[in-house]
Amino acid sequence: MSRRRRPAPRSRPPAAPPRPGGSVGAHGGRASTGGFGRTALAIFGLALAVRIVHVWQLRSAPFFDLAMGDAQSYHAWGLEIAGGDWLGGETFYQAPLYPYFLGLVYTLFGPSLLAVRLGQIVLGSAACALLAMAGNRLFSRPAGIVAGVMLAIYAPAIFFDGLVQKTALGLFLLCLLLALLARLVTEPGRPRAWLWPGVVLGALVLTRENALVFAAVLLGWLVVSRDTGRRHLARAGALALGLALVLLPVAARNLAVGGEFLLTTAQFGPNFYIGNNPDADGTYRPLVPGRGDPRFERRDATQIAEREVGAPLTPGQVSSYWTGRALEYVRTQPGDWLRLTGRKALLTLNGSEVADTEDQLSHADWSLPLRLAGRVWHFGLLAPLGVAGICLTWSRRRQLRPLHLMLAAYAASVVAFAVMGRYRHPLAPLLMLFAAAGAAAVWEMAKREKRTGWTRQTAWAGAAAAGLLVVCNWPVLSMGDMRAITALNVGTELQAEGRLDEAVEQYRQVLALTPDDALAHSNLGTALAAQGRLDEAVGHYERALALAPGDADTHSNLGNALLSLGRAAEGVESLRRALDIDPGSAEAHAVLGIALHDGGELDEAIVQLRRAIDLGIVSAELHNRLGIALGSQGRLDEATVELRRAVDLEPGNVDAHANLGTALQLQGRLDEAVAQFREALRIAPDHPDLQARLDAALAERAGR
Repeated sequence: MSRRRRPAPRSRPPAAPPRPGGSVGAHGGRASTGGFGRTALAIFGLALAVRIVHVWQLRSAPFFDLAMGDAQSYHAWGLEIAGGDWLGGETFYQAPLYPYFLGLVYTLFGPSLLAVRLGQIVLGSAACALLAMAGNRLFSRPAGIVAGVMLAIYAPAIFFDGLVQKTALGLFLLCLLLALLARLVTEPGRPRAWLWPGVVLGALVLTRENALVFAAVLLGWLVVSRDTGRRHLARAGALALGLALVLLPVAARNLAVGGEFLLTTAQFGPNFYIGNNPDADGTYRPLVPGRGDPRFERRDATQIAEREVGAPLTPGQVSSYWTGRALEYVRTQPGDWLRLTGRKALLTLNGSEVADTEDQLSHADWSLPLRLAGRVWHFGLLAPLGVAGICLTWSRRRQLRPLHLMLAAYAASVVAFAVMGRYRHPLAPLLMLFAAAGAAAVWEMAKREKRTGWTRQTAWAGAAAAGLLVVCNWPVLSMGDMRAITALNVGTELQAEGRLDEAVEQYRQVLALTPDDALAHSNLGTALAAQGRLDEAVGHYERALALAPGDADTHSNLGNALLSLGRAAEGVESLRRALDIDPGSAEAHAVLGIALHDGGELDEAIVQLRRAIDLGIVSAELHNRLGIALGSQGRLDEATVELRRAVDLEPGNVDAHANLGTALQLQGRLDEAVAQFREALRIAPDHPDLQARLDAALAERAGR
């Protein structure tokens, strides 16, 4: 194959010498950057128009105003930041930049999810323009246009830009990084220019932690390669300084509030274990079934680790514990781990988008742009075209090596953990640059009168694309399962808002798609129980446990329902099973304590009620029950303490005041007892026996 630079087409006059600032074209030519601003603006406009229609049509969807999963956690965090809590009180567990973005949006526009979506579609549209600029500088003007349009109409990009999720912010930062790198790769310039890619890369790491692999490969390339000139070490230093300017303040903040110097977050270990354990299937599966919400994930990771170790652990130690468990699995079951890794690699390449909290197909039901784009332009086509583009631009591999390394390293980081559509999304702009360059190269080749020198290269590109086209579009996942994820999460949030009829309908949709979904049966049971339909609820709880017998929450909810139906013995047994599985379930301890108290088993009732309180339940009812049980055993001093706590927590609790009055009367503290009985009567003057109890206390005091 010829290694000469591509000559200008014979039918055209020779190209003018490139001006300073031009970039090397797809096959060694020059791509002028002059005049591309209007083109980039047009691409921005196209992307924005598509996304505005998408968000506008989503307004009628049942999930549009709901914050689900990570979105709920980020929303609450953003509200705290907007309220003035900029520092927080514990080590970061989730990547922090996106919540600060939300805090800024809420400060400017109020706590509006619509404002967030609109802000993100502007960022997503800007990302398309930035990618076009990168393609123009790295390859050619046509390649830049194609890359920008590809991202503008790419179905997953449209989908993620409309979610309350960090993916849109992360993609904008990545495209900004690529635009900066495109100039510096083709024209290294002064070393200090590499400071800004370092700053942007640091921000990207604070949005998606595994973007650290970009830092590793870029620094390694700058240190080892002399393609950027003799001052390559100075350029590496500038890039590292930019990273440090962003990441070190976060590490110092973690040290100040949490006592540990963690560069970003303490989430690595749990995430690594989720992707590498004997029960993993390549997708996200929470440590405790049904508790993938970030509100629970951190607590569950900590409680399980501390229970196994038998001592309190710092966030960093918790992360190390889970990392160790994952590595132990890899060491002891290498064959199973290799099979799992192969599946994750297949999922990473597959055209299907693995859903997290919301799936693309459910959104496409409400959005025409997303529905059309999803049919014709998705990852199953992008990956083959991107690899073909790599083949067609292979003659420039030395100069494009940073992009090759970034693509390979990030793909490996996705495979190393659990695979989800939003985790692999950063691969898209990298692949689009090569896909666009390949398309431009083929177009130029087609216009030539002589095609010598392209045969072998195009053959390799075609073979690679054809093979990947089969692999990437091989059916691996059930799309019904993906839709079920959205319906299940919508039902959960509707139930939390008290919209039980709508929640029940969502859960039934899940079961129509996936009849053996244990969590859907369990959640449907809780919604039916809240409606008072206890017999139906018990049936769904029992079905859920037949599918997932290790679900502590379902055992606990079943026990509660059975108690309400008067089946006390069965209810207590179910609660005991829940605590065997999860001894840290405060709710199960509380319900079991109340049931045992009602059954007269006071010794164990006291143990269970105390445990529930120690685990963090703040409840006047529990303190009142505990006080009654202690008083029944003659432990009046302890009973008085608990009953006072009940009164302090709920000053209007008549029973707590009356029970405290009785405990004080039995201790001979008659003035205090009279005061409590009078307060109880003031709250409930028609109470049937309070007056008699007050009269008895007054008579006893008068008789002294």
